[in-house]
Amino acid sequence: MSSSPDLAASYRANLAARRRARVWRLTTRALIYALITLAAFTMVIPFFWMVSASLKDMKEIFVVPPAWIPPAPTLDAYYKLFEVVPFGLYGWNSVKIAVLNTAGMLIACSLGAYGFARLPFPGKDALFAVLLATMMVPGPITLIPTFILFTQFGWVGTHLPLIVPAFFGGAFGTSLLRQYFLTIPQDLVDAARVDGAGPLRIFVSLFVPLSKPALATLAVLVFVGNWNNFLGPLIYGRRPDLFTLTVGLTFLMRGSQQMTYWNQVMAGAVISITPMIIIFLSAQKYFVRGIVTTGLKG
Repeated sequence: MSSSPDLAASYRANLAARRRARVWRLTTRALIYALITLAAFTMVIPFFWMVSASLKDMKEIFVVPPAWIPPAPTLDAYYKLFEVVPFGLYGWNSVKIAVLNTAGMLIACSLGAYGFARLPFPGKDALFAVLLATMMVPGPITLIPTFILFTQFGWVGTHLPLIVPAFFGGAFGTSLLRQYFLTIPQDLVDAARVDGAGPLRIFVSLFVPLSKPALATLAVLVFVGNWNNFLGPLIYGRRPDLFTLTVGLTFLMRGSQQMTYWNQVMAGAVISITPMIIIFLSAQKYFVRGIVTTGLKG
């Protein structure tokens, strides 16, 4: 008879423990979501202020307290932006450099990564170690030698120094794609060889379609890096008609008659950041998948 009350008490204790554990999990999850929301809101505030300032008149930008929503939105800053500097030409230069760099890096890095991941050749591991070692060399160290080299080629004053090196690949992109290529099952490669496919056919028909997440990840990183590149176009451009958006924004910062028109600067920043947002949102699914799955093997 005493066992029945003991079982009931044990059941009630277990039920209470499960309830406490469930409440703790929900509370912890709510706190995590609250912190993430707060962090996201903190990051969005500067972007929202940038868009808001681009739609204001100069006298409305630094009003205290700030008006987050423009009382009289206007697009005058966007219209005047193209009158002050050739922003359309700068935008075209940025698109050309970023797109060609992305295409060249994808082609060169994917071919190199395929060789390191699947093709046997003498000294492969040692050569890959040397390639990885180049990632530890700071960029400023190679700036002067590469500038001298491009000067001897007669490329300074053109976009060639900003485009051609991408078609020779890079250590980061090659290592990133190599790690992803190693996750592709060897059985698929063996089946393709049985069907008579050669190394190039296997690369084009098997590795490229299965590696869309890694390729999208590398494409986003390369595009954003070249789109935001300031030092390269400034050093090698030499002429205003070769400058990019990042360099063109500095002309707006200097302003005219010792005055900076911040609504035009913010309008230029909005135009400059819009393509990156569109590209990231378009490739977000592949980008996240490529970051998560790269490096699971190898």
